[in-house]
Amino acid sequence: MTMPHDAVILAAGGSRRLGRPKQLLTRGGETLVARVARLVLSTRPGEAIVVVGAHANEVATVLGAIDVQVIVNELWQTGMASSLRLAADALAGRGRPTLVTVVDQPALEARHFDALIAAHDDGQDTVTAYHEAAGVPAILRASTLSRAMELEGDVGFRRLWSGTTPRSVRADELADDLDNESDLRRAVAAGWLDDPGE
Repeated sequence: MTMPHDAVILAAGGSRRLGRPKQLLTRGGETLVARVARLVLSTRPGEAIVVVGAHANEVATVLGAIDVQVIVNELWQTGMASSLRLAADALAGRGRPTLVTVVDQPALEARHFDALIAAHDDGQDTVTAYHEAAGVPAILRASTLSRAMELEGDVGFRRLWSGTTPRSVRADELADDLDNESDLRRAVAAGWLDDPGE
């Protein structure tokens, strides 16, 4: 049985360094934002929220037929913290762990979400470890997500872990994100993205 949980997809970024919307790149003809939404919904969350910002109209249109709640972050240019605050506000009082993910890890598969859920207990947050780092996708306890109101600027929830050690599930392939054109070409070569030039 799936652990009761909610889910948040952070999809508000402007993709400035890449020069094109990451959310709308495709894999197998499916946009990354729609693909991640589909993978998230396979975990059967109680609520599934997508926070959009840059390119909000185009991204919301892609999500139109998908059973997610779209929230527009008008302050997306201030960084990730504003999206986390919106998500925390939308889920306030539900008291469930929340799966938090992004759209620019093109190697992401549903089995990783399943592994995070299987590893999680409510004694600590559960994060993804890749190489020497740790971060999203992650499952945050309700108490951690509620503290997102403390965050400002372009910071994520790592700031909330001071003094604690989250549980981790390793997935080194998720270290490959889409910050620039070189990352994009590498993802295309690996078969994780359609070639946007074709």
